[in-house]
Amino acid sequence: MAIPVGVSAVVVAVALLAGLSAQQSEKPRQAGSREVMTAAAKACWQARHLGQESQAESCFEKLLDSRSAAERAEGAWGIGDYKSANAQFKQAAEAAPKDANVRVRWGRLFLERFNLDDAVKLFQEALELDEKNAHAMLGMALVSAESFSSKSLELAHKAVEEDPNLVEGRELLANLALEDSDEKRALAEADKALAISPNAFDAIAVKAAIEALADRSPDALLEQVWKVNPHYGEAHAIVAHHLVLNRRYEDGIAHYRKAIERDPKNWAARSEMGINLMRVGKDEEARQQLELCFNNKYDNNPTINSLRLLDSYANFITYTTPKTILKLHKKEADQLRVYFQPELEKAVATFEKKYKLTIGAPVQLEVYPDHEDFAVRTMGMPGLGALGVTFGNVVAMDSPSGRKPGTFHWASTLWHELSHVFVLTATKHRVPRWFTEGLAVHEETAIEPDWGDRMTPDILGAIKGKQLLPVAELDRGFIRPKYPQQVVVSYFQAGRICDYINGKWGYDKLLEMMHLFAKRKTTPEVIEQALGMKPEAFDKEFLAWVEKEAGQAVTKYDDWRKGMTALATLKRASDHAAMVAKAKELIEIYPDFVEPGSVYEIGADSYLELKDKPNARKLLEQYANKGGKMPETLKKLAGLQEEAGDKAAAARTLTKINYIYPLKDEPMHRKLGELSLALGHVPDAIREFEAVVAGGPIDAASAHYDLAKAYLQAGQRSKAGEQVFLALEAAPGFKPAQKLMLELNAGDAGQKEKR
Repeated sequence: MAIPVGVSAVVVAVALLAGLSAQQSEKPRQAGSREVMTAAAKACWQARHLGQESQAESCFEKLLDSRSAAERAEGAWGIGDYKSANAQFKQAAEAAPKDANVRVRWGRLFLERFNLDDAVKLFQEALELDEKNAHAMLGMALVSAESFSSKSLELAHKAVEEDPNLVEGRELLANLALEDSDEKRALAEADKALAISPNAFDAIAVKAAIEALADRSPDALLEQVWKVNPHYGEAHAIVAHHLVLNRRYEDGIAHYRKAIERDPKNWAARSEMGINLMRVGKDEEARQQLELCFNNKYDNNPTINSLRLLDSYANFITYTTPKTILKLHKKEADQLRVYFQPELEKAVATFEKKYKLTIGAPVQLEVYPDHEDFAVRTMGMPGLGALGVTFGNVVAMDSPSGRKPGTFHWASTLWHELSHVFVLTATKHRVPRWFTEGLAVHEETAIEPDWGDRMTPDILGAIKGKQLLPVAELDRGFIRPKYPQQVVVSYFQAGRICDYINGKWGYDKLLEMMHLFAKRKTTPEVIEQALGMKPEAFDKEFLAWVEKEAGQAVTKYDDWRKGMTALATLKRASDHAAMVAKAKELIEIYPDFVEPGSVYEIGADSYLELKDKPNARKLLEQYANKGGKMPETLKKLAGLQEEAGDKAAAARTLTKINYIYPLKDEPMHRKLGELSLALGHVPDAIREFEAVVAGGPIDAASAHYDLAKAYLQAGQRSKAGEQVFLALEAAPGFKPAQKLMLELNAGDAGQKEKR
């Protein structure tokens, strides 16, 4: 996956321009503070920070003649000669092997020039030389912030503890707090930075971002920056960053435009603007901006990968209806369209009724067979399940072919993302992440009970360990997780909160909450106003409910794990009778576990070994109803159902596979087509036989013949004739097609005689 664009566009570039200590000369440093570069170098960076560009350029050029390799490095860096700066830093480090600060500054150069790995190595070397080096700690915090890791907070706090006057550390903490939607803490850290230096422009920008997020004008605050440095466009870029994190893409783009108006050479802001233009479907302008960055040697991974992705769009086919735009890769477009197009239109129509809202513009769905392309499309967004993402009216998601069969339910993801389109539109993107994600998770199982993710062992562990967050703080679980899998747990918790509200108060209460969020109400205010209770009381009731719902899966989880080990032992011994008994016991404890190798599958195989097909079928039906997604297991179930004479059940089971992995499975589509035709479900049969034809079947003649029969049964004689012709073109001697052609011709002749 491409290196994500996180806080670097907001913090790193600014820090490198301003210098680590440029602002700190305005207040005496406390004891223990250490300078990270010479006074001469600091003066150059300070001049640039204050907008005195001619003085800064002259200053940096003078540094090129310095006797100090470290100062020559700063000079080359300042004029944009990064190759020379790197060479001079290397020389300085060799000359002063015990100087931690040389490595810090060298690391910051690498950080600015998109080389995070080498930057980390240099910061680590600096800390080995000087374990209390605040600037090295800060460098590590900035790298960690790139991926929205909670380590960034820890490292930034250590940096300011070591050097309380480290302005950039305070500014980073302010940015991180606002990313966590903690405005109070963000303001406090910004004010601490400004108490040290009135020219802490990033701190001012954070305060301006708080105003913009609250739909108040940030202009008065930004004027404080312009009075000193009217070219400091990074202030607008910081505001844009926070707007984008809150899914306000158009507002963010507007501020990125203002950033590059003030500083056309702010390539980081220009690149971010280009990426966000792509997100809202403005590809032509996005390409212009990204190519401008690349041509000016701003060639970081997001810029390059986005340009490559734009080039790849030539391989996509676009299908347009009045309310939808569907983009599919040409190598699988014919196969997927028959499934994606109706599901997309169904979701739009359903949500228009549920949310009582009509989307003004068509909803655009992009489906990526290459997961890396999808990763580029979504880079820089925190808390992603990496299955789909919504940018206003534009939705991007993985294709089934981008994932291993059985690990991805594309239809569930589609409905999840389409819910975002409507909720974000209804609230004008003024909604906390937990609510829009929770409502989307709720919608997955609302459309079909076996869709959506199940309660995983990680979720059970979080419930057992009392790790679920208070509802008022739940957004933190998406942005900056503090333990592995917290994002997954947060998705689950948010979804179950919406399930709980729907069950106790009804769906209209969720709509009421949505409209309250649109009015800029906070989560505590919405909980109290809509549900008539304090958030703390809600948390207590919800946690009791979710623990009761989890039941034995939590209280007997250790027994379940031991039982799984015992089941593996029985499997090695091929003791199928004992395996069946153990499987029943384990399912009773933890019925939601339908991951690969589930007890359902193991138990069903044992039943089959014992020649007990009815119980094998029952167990696999439980598996399917609980959301099991392994195509081979579902096909096994469908076979048992058909063998038992229940063609309708077999067809329903095979249909489930279409929502999971409808590609590269000609036999499955043929079987479902035959079952559908036998059941009189002619449209379904046509869809399945169309999928067979689109997949490039080995036996093209029989594929076209089957489709012809389905068209004929639907009364579409013209289309049936076309398919019979194609069948005979593939195999002129194919007798069933010859017979059908004669029947069609005879029928046509009879109709002419009647006329």
